[in-house]
Amino acid sequence: MPRKSKNILETLTILPWWCSVVAALFVYVVLSYILPAVAGENMFAAGFAKVLAQFAPYIFFLFLLPVPFSLLNFRHKRKQLDAQKGIDSIRELSWQQFEELVGEAYRRQGYRVVENDGAGPDGGVDLVLYKDGSRYLVQCKQWRTQKIGVKIVREMFGLVSAENAAGGIVITSGSFTRDALNFAGGKALELVNGEQLAELVKSVQRNPRVCSVPQEKSKPQQKTSIIPLCPTCGSTMVLRTARRGKTVGQQFWGCKNYPRCRGTRDFYG
Repeated sequence: MPRKSKNILETLTILPWWCSVVAALFVYVVLSYILPAVAGENMFAAGFAKVLAQFAPYIFFLFLLPVPFSLLNFRHKRKQLDAQKGIDSIRELSWQQFEELVGEAYRRQGYRVVENDGAGPDGGVDLVLYKDGSRYLVQCKQWRTQKIGVKIVREMFGLVSAENAAGGIVITSGSFTRDALNFAGGKALELVNGEQLAELVKSVQRNPRVCSVPQEKSKPQQKTSIIPLCPTCGSTMVLRTARRGKTVGQQFWGCKNYPRCRGTRDFYG
């Protein structure tokens, strides 16, 4: 999908917050110290550098404006990824949210992710991944029903070769045609379909609400009773439950020699 060009402040809002801080410090140092030193004795250049130096603090704070937006942007991406419940919820995302989801998933795998790189004639590279000195090009296709054909995969391979990248990744919420899969075989290409993407997202999700299995409340220990002796024959007694009469369901001590001996005692549990 074609991209509109972004100015530097818009670009900083999609980069990590510290990029804005580094850019602000760099601009401030250049305007306040480097330009006046370079201008030297040249009257015109020195005067121009002096004017810029006066505006350096304001430009410094201007470059810090994207910081809160960058923090909110990254917080939104984290929450969006953790909110996914499977391929169905992923397919409900817009194309922009889909790209953000993919970028955050790879970011959590340890990649440095540059979004919206704009390489290729149609903006065909949506993300650029960096890890261990290697660079990977990623194209995201939020196609819910239509299969990704070999043409798109072939174009990605051409971009990988032209950019001298370590590899290319085409990701879709749908699936690939057989020709596309056959073409990618044996090449520095990875094709990720919807089900595979759902598994990737699931593997990197962070759920702050840890589900703990409720533990059973410990039952109060039953009072240990001393086994009494039968008041009739003197034998030990057994705990029984009344099955009829006014005390049905209640426990009582009965002689172990029942029915020869019908001695009983009350049970005080």
